[in-house]
Amino acid sequence: MESGNSFPEPFPIPETDEELLSQCRVETFMSGGKGGQHQNKTESGVRLVHEATGMVVTSRSERSQHRNKAIALERLRRKLEKRNERPKKRRATRVPKAEREKRIAEKKRRGRVKETRKKPPVERDD
Repeated sequence: MESGNSFPEPFPIPETDEELLSQCRVETFMSGGKGGQHQNKTESGVRLVHEATGMVVTSRSERSQHRNKAIALERLRRKLEKRNERPKKRRATRVPKAEREKRIAEKKRRGRVKETRKKPPVERDD
């Protein structure tokens, strides 16, 4: 890793859901919220904690624990992919000639405006 680089090392993302799931701690909980008696009685909410990176994703939108687990795995996969992305290096561009001339003209104009604020020179009678 280069010095000054604030990005974490890329993490290899497993191809299959089973491999990815084996790297996670799976927690189930009661979803709560809308859905009535079924949601309040079953532990259909799923929380996945990726042990290697510490990332946490949850899903509680479906009534089925299996569907929530699949949704959480997809979210974790997207989160890991986003973590592995590296922004492109910025290429410095030069200031166009017309813009540079415009800036210089504006500076000269400001200078003339400021020049008018000065006190007039004192005339001496010797």
